Formats: sequence, structure tokens, C-alpha cells
Amino acid sequence: MDAQDIALADMLRIGAAVVAGSLIGLERELRDKSAGFRTMVFICTGSALFTILSHNLAKDGETSRMAATIVTGVGFLGAGAILRDGVRVSGLNTAATIWLTAAIGMTMGSGQFVFGAMVTAATMLILWIFPSIEHAVDRLIDENTYELVFLAEAANLKRLNDLFASSGLNVLFVRQHKRGTYLHGKWTARGSRAAHERLVAVLLADDSVEELSY
Repeated sequence: MDAQDIALADMLRIGAAVVAGSLIGLERELRDKSAGFRTMVFICTGSALFTILSHNLAKDGETSRMAATIVTGVGFLGAGAILRDGVRVSGLNTAATIWLTAAIGMTMGSGQFVFGAMVTAATMLILWIFPSIEHAVDRLIDENTYELVFLAEAANLKRLNDLFASSGLNVLFVRQHKRGTYLHGKWTARGSRAAHERLVAVLLADDSVEELSY
């Protein structure tokens, strides 16, 4: 195989990586994610290019070092997409997509077009279809934290505890503390979204509840 044939094969691999990265990036862009169209194209194409170079420049067929370097570098890139806000962590899905896109780029760069196309198709299926399944599961099982401020009276505390106990929700955590003439209570409960909505409606109608956040 002459140099022209090698260059043509390498460009074909780069082209496949651009297409795969574009498909994933388009979905990310449509969902307005932080790592969008161009980012995914760059990640996929860059991974393919490094993989090609590792094959072309490696001595004695030793290409694993370059592959390990790509995995490490993409790991740092994905870590930058993860943000923490209090107890909530966001960006994990974006980081995982970056990691998988790089793996697809490496697959295309190594010339495994059929395998790479299959993984790309599976990735698109996960990105487009699985959110609907995830939302359906969230409607069945949802976890909320309720913070209430009410007059520090034993009857009020008992009524609210009984209300949570009979709400159909699984109460995971309860904490109250007194501040002046008011009690500040926190309940963390898990259950169906419909049960949460019913509970919120009852709490909003309760005259003893001065403040409610959830």
C-alpha cells in the first residue's frame, strides 16, 4: 500500500469520525447542552486523529500508550463538565457522552467502521429514546425535600408528621429545630409524583404553615 492509499484510508477514518461526532453533537445541540455540536465533532475527530497517529508512528506495533493518553485526557475534559450545586450534581450525562464520543472516535480511527457505526447508532438511541423512559420512571418514583415554617405548637407538629405519614410517601429523613416562636421542619420523602402533588396541595391549604419550600 503506497502513501497515497494510506492517506486516503486515513481521511476516510477521519470522515467517519466527523460524521459520528456530528450526529451525537446535533442531539446535544438540540437539547442545549454545554458540550454541543462542535465540541462533540472535535472530540470524536481528535480521538480518531490521535488513534491514526499512534498506528502510523508507533514502533513495534506498540499503540496502547497513545490510547491510554486519549482516555486520560478525555477523563479530564469530562470532569470539567461536572458541576456541584449543594447536594445536586449536574453534568454527569454530558461527561459520559464526551467519554463515549471519544471511544467512538478511537473506533473509527482504528478503521472499525461497522463496529463504530453500530455504537454510534446505539448512542443515538440512548440519547433520543431513553430520556422518555427516564421521565416515566421519575413520575413513578420522585424524591423531594419539604421545608416548613409553622408555629411551635405540639398539635401543629403532630398534624404535619401524621400528614406525611398518611401521604403515601416513604419518609426518608425528618429534622426540626425551634427558632423563636416557630418550628422549622424538613422532611425528605420519596414516592409517586401524584402523591407529592396531593401533599403540596394539602400543605398550601394548611393555615398553620407560614412558609413552604420544596
